[in-house]
Amino acid sequence: MLIGLFILSFGVFWSFKRFNFNKNLSVGQRIDSLNGVYVYYNGGVDNVIGRNTTSGGYNLGLKYQCVEFVKRYYYEHLSHKMPDSYGHAKDFFDSSLKDGQKNKKRNLTQFTNPSNSKPRSNDLIIFDGTILNKYGHVAIISNVIENEIEIIQQNPGPYGKSRETFILEKQYENWEIKNKQILGWLRKE
Repeated sequence: MLIGLFILSFGVFWSFKRFNFNKNLSVGQRIDSLNGVYVYYNGGVDNVIGRNTTSGGYNLGLKYQCVEFVKRYYYEHLSHKMPDSYGHAKDFFDSSLKDGQKNKKRNLTQFTNPSNSKPRSNDLIIFDGTILNKYGHVAIISNVIENEIEIIQQNPGPYGKSRETFILEKQYENWEIKNKQILGWLRKE
């Protein structure tokens, strides 16, 4: 009985991560934008329907995943191509680097959470993996005020929102985004 319940629970969880249970939205539907770059709905967080590349062959990522949006945004809006165009969301953050050092795989300056540098609009924000999402998450900081940041994201789940806010706190000389999953942020300088 216990094994059957475990198998059933696993099947429901697996299906929820891969399929669209939100009948109000269709996979590939535009749901938001930032500076003219669209956010598309993906359904389940593990849903994959192909790879998106530029006409020149630069890899933007798996369609409608979080990585694809941030790389497409950086490519289209900031004319930035990353030297390493592959990797999961959490892999964007290199834990061997110190605050303010250059992340050579992404050709961006990396800041830890907390950092002595306040986050800025257009920074990438990187979330660590969890038990439910081992790949982590990456989004773009769309707005910063004194005590709060807003992010824009693609693929937050079938019922997640494309925009989310987090508390930003300054303690002594450091800025901290109050969320234990946030590893840090990357910036094109």
